[in-house]
Amino acid sequence: SRPFFDWFDAIRDEWAQARILVRLDRVRLGNLGDCASVGEGVKELRIDYGPGYRVYFGQVGATIVLLLCGGDKRTQTRDIRNAKAYWKDYKRRANHASE
Repeated sequence: SRPFFDWFDAIRDEWAQARILVRLDRVRLGNLGDCASVGEGVKELRIDYGPGYRVYFGQVGATIVLLLCGGDKRTQTRDIRNAKAYWKDYKRRANHASE
């Protein structure tokens, strides 16, 4: 399952995709910018464009950022719930793999 990429690929607005990619490139360089915790280890990147795009991620250590899913202001509540579930599942599987 690739919820982030499925969401991203479904965006028809090429300018929106470009802005999201620029934002993710800044994250790659260590600049989280407009970012807030939404609880349970999940954070939200806000992209001030169009319907208010959001990218949800979890952080592993100091440098690895795991993209969980994306959405916009309209679907924010559902997206946060899904991101938390994806993060919980990731941590569960990571813990089993290290045992």
